[in-house]
Amino acid sequence: MKILTLLGSSRKNGNTEQLADRVTTGLSVTTLRLKETRILPIDDLRHEPGGFQRVDDDYDKCVKQMAEHDVILFATPLYWYGMSGRMKNFVDRWSQSLRDPDWSFREAVRGKQALVVLTGGDSPGMKGLPLIQQFHWIFDFVGMTFLDYVIGTGNKPGEILHDDAALAKAQSLNHLLRTLK
Repeated sequence: MKILTLLGSSRKNGNTEQLADRVTTGLSVTTLRLKETRILPIDDLRHEPGGFQRVDDDYDKCVKQMAEHDVILFATPLYWYGMSGRMKNFVDRWSQSLRDPDWSFREAVRGKQALVVLTGGDSPGMKGLPLIQQFHWIFDFVGMTFLDYVIGTGNKPGEILHDDAALAKAQSLNHLLRTLK
């Protein structure tokens, strides 16, 4: 079972990364920090003659890493009640991949299993639920299986380590990952 963490945080070792690490403790994981990549926003040309144009950035490498893994953990802070801009740019570009004549994005991700890790400071357990639903529909659209999620409370550095419910849920997700074949 190959696991990829897509980390959408702008902080290294921040609350989101710490909670994601709890989910994957003791497992072999590849972490892709979107902060360390250059992924340009989508230029939506799907209805224009010639369609989408090639973009010279790191997006294709990131998508190929996703295709090489069985489980994808999407970890993002809750920014203005949505995913981080880095994560959003990455997911928005899927529209381009879905229309790429050189490979089938949907086939590459179909059947992959997905988890979501969210952290935030303003009642994230309630205010993060629409983002969980958004991820659900994104995964459904491309044929991924949405396994589960954890939402943690953490605004200041290290605050997530005091959210006992989120830590317990992360441990439960870790157990789930260990049982997957």
